[in-house]
Amino acid sequence: MSTNAPRSSAAPDPAASDLIGSGVEGGLVDQMRAWWSRVRGGDMGALPAIGGLVVLGVMFSILSPFFLTERNFANLMNQAATLVVLGMALVFVLLLGEIDLSAGVTGGVGMALFVILFAKFGLPWPLALLIGFGFGFATGALIGFFVARIGIPSFVVTLGLFLGYQGLALLIIGDGGLYRIEVPELIAIQNGNLPPWGGWVMVAIMLIISAATSFWDRARRTRAGVPNRAISLVYIKLAVIAILGGGVVYILNQNRGQSVVAVEGVPIIVPIVLVIIWLGTFLLDRTKFGRYVYAIGGNAEAARRSGVKVRWIKWWAFVICSSLAVFAMLLSVSRVGTVDATVGRDIVLSGVAAAVVGGVSLFGGRGRLVHAAIGALVIATITNGLGLLNLGGGINLMVTGGVLILAATVDALSRLRGGGART
Repeated sequence: MSTNAPRSSAAPDPAASDLIGSGVEGGLVDQMRAWWSRVRGGDMGALPAIGGLVVLGVMFSILSPFFLTERNFANLMNQAATLVVLGMALVFVLLLGEIDLSAGVTGGVGMALFVILFAKFGLPWPLALLIGFGFGFATGALIGFFVARIGIPSFVVTLGLFLGYQGLALLIIGDGGLYRIEVPELIAIQNGNLPPWGGWVMVAIMLIISAATSFWDRARRTRAGVPNRAISLVYIKLAVIAILGGGVVYILNQNRGQSVVAVEGVPIIVPIVLVIIWLGTFLLDRTKFGRYVYAIGGNAEAARRSGVKVRWIKWWAFVICSSLAVFAMLLSVSRVGTVDATVGRDIVLSGVAAAVVGGVSLFGGRGRLVHAAIGALVIATITNGLGLLNLGGGINLMVTGGVLILAATVDALSRLRGGGART
C-alpha cells in the first residue's frame, strides 16, 4: 500500500529541491512497471553486469572445485578491493563525460612518497601517508585546473600525467628499487580479518544505517509534499541486505585455514570498502554536488545556464578521483606488502573497464558507484576463475577486453534506444 502524501496547492517547501525522486512514485506494482519500462527503453543499469556475474559464478564453479570454497571467496574479496575503489574513483569523472588516465600512477607516486618519507627519512607513518594523500589531492586540483579553467581535454592532460608520473615514480623510488611496508596497521588492511562476531555487527550496522536513511528520506519527502515510494520497497531492501549480508558473513566465518591456526572472519577490507561506497553514494545521491555532477554529465551547457558552477564541480570531481586513487593503491601495496616504481601503472584501464562493465556510461550523466563495484567484481571474478583454471594472462586480457567491448556496445545501444543521437 502506498503512503503518498497529498500535494498542497501552495508552493512546496524549499527542501523539496534537495530531494531525489525515482521519476515514477507510487506502489510496488507501479515501481516494477516503471523499472521494466526503463529496461525496455535501454536503461538497464547494472543488470547486464549482475547477469554476467551470475553466469561467471556458475561456470567457474562447474569448471573448478576450488572456486566456491571459503578460502577462494575471501581471496576474491581482497583481490577485487583495489579495483573496486579505483573504479568508484573514476565514476566521479566519468559521470561528467571526462576521464582520468593518470589515476593509477597518481596513486603509485603517492605510495612512493609515503614509503620513502617513512622508510628513508624516518617520518611517522601517519604523516608520511597524509603527504601521499596530499599529493593525490594536488594532482586532482591540477587536472581540474587544466580541464575546467584552461579547457584542455581531460584525455590529453591525464595522458601527459600518466607518462610523466611514471618517470617521477622512478626518480623517487629509483630504478629497480623496492621497499617493504613495515607498518602492521597498513598490512592488516588487506591481510587481516574481523573476529567472527565482527561480521554480524557489520551486517547489523548496515541494516540500521539503511533503515535510518530510508525513513529519513521518506520523512523529508513527506514534509516537502513530495510523493513517497511504497513502504514495502524499504522492507524488501532491508530483507535483501539481511539475507545476502548474513550469507556472506556465515561463509566467511568458516575456518579456511590449512594449518592448526584457524583463519576465519570477514576480511577487514570489506567494511572499509562498504563505508566508501556509502559515503560516495550519499554524496552523489543526497547533495547538491551530486545532482550537479549528473546534470553536467547530461548537458553541461544547460547546467551552466541553470546557474551551476560547472568549473568548480569538475575541479572537485577530479580532486575526489585522484584522492580515492591514492587510497586504491594503498590497498594494492597493503596486499603485496611492498612498493616499487611500477605501482598503479597497469590498473587504470581496468578501473575504467570496471565502471563501464558495471553500467556507468562513458558519455556521462548515468551510473552509480555501486555499478562500478559490481563491474570490478565481474573483472576480478574473470581473473580469479581463469587463474584457478591455470590459464595464462593472455587469455585473461582477451576475455576482459571482450567483456569491456560488449559492455560499451550495450551502453551505446541503450542510449540509442533511449532517444540519444548517433554521431
